[in-house]
Amino acid sequence: MPDQDPLSGVSVFVAAARSGSFTLAAERLGLTKSAVGKAVSRLEQRLGVMLFHRTTRLTRLTADGEAYLAACSAAIDEVVAAQSALASNNQILSGRLHVDMPVVFGRRVILPILVELIRPHPDLTLSLTFTEATSDLLQDDVDLAIRFGALRDSSHLIARHLAKQERVICASPGYLDAHGEPKTLTDVRSHRCIVGLPKGPPTVWFMRENSIERRVVVPPTYQLSDGDAMVSAAVSGLGLVQLPISMVRDQLKAGLLRAVLTDHACTPVEIHAVWPRQAQLRPRVRYVVDHLVACAAKGRLS
Repeated sequence: MPDQDPLSGVSVFVAAARSGSFTLAAERLGLTKSAVGKAVSRLEQRLGVMLFHRTTRLTRLTADGEAYLAACSAAIDEVVAAQSALASNNQILSGRLHVDMPVVFGRRVILPILVELIRPHPDLTLSLTFTEATSDLLQDDVDLAIRFGALRDSSHLIARHLAKQERVICASPGYLDAHGEPKTLTDVRSHRCIVGLPKGPPTVWFMRENSIERRVVVPPTYQLSDGDAMVSAAVSGLGLVQLPISMVRDQLKAGLLRAVLTDHACTPVEIHAVWPRQAQLRPRVRYVVDHLVACAAKGRLS
């Protein structure tokens, strides 16, 4: 009977691909070079594709091999991370964790959760950065980032969906009294609007019309790089703004801002936890991510 184990030969293939040599893979795995070659050949036969170009001097991946390596590496990384998480469930965590997050959401929502999480682990310390700009996690030595909106494809990052949050279009009562309340998206064109910058908060609004999501370009009267500043500008009466509900919930309740265009469905914004891909996820990162997922399930990130 043919070997039906879907994982048979996978670890040997990954070792050979990562080392770039059957000989080096054999040394690392404690096998013979012949055993590595046979394991890879059986895997290729089962898959029906060639994974390596082989010559007497060179062993390199085919296009199919590159694609298969990416999938296998991601799967192995997840298994290793799961094992690490299980092993660290009763572990006292230590070390420094650098978390990068949006300004307002980070201060009001994520920071209180992080304070709760580190109390049982006095040797776990934090470096926190609050910014609307999309930082380079590897260059800036960020262990974990909280991101709003769609994520760019990257083979160097792993993302975990946390929650969705309602977007709200609003303005101060004083601004609406002076300029009138927009009733349609067309009305917005004659209004002053507060938007972000290319490397910061969105420069467009996100609306849903006839079940289709649209990116709506509004007048960029005021362009700000900081979400907190956008809230303050709206409260001060500078114009209309579209922001996640967590950023303006208190101002709406206090009457400092008033929601408009409520009949025009705003598409929710996605919230993700993002971290650099690693062979083994650090227990302190897994600890925080798991608790953020649990908090999201309880509605604490909404």
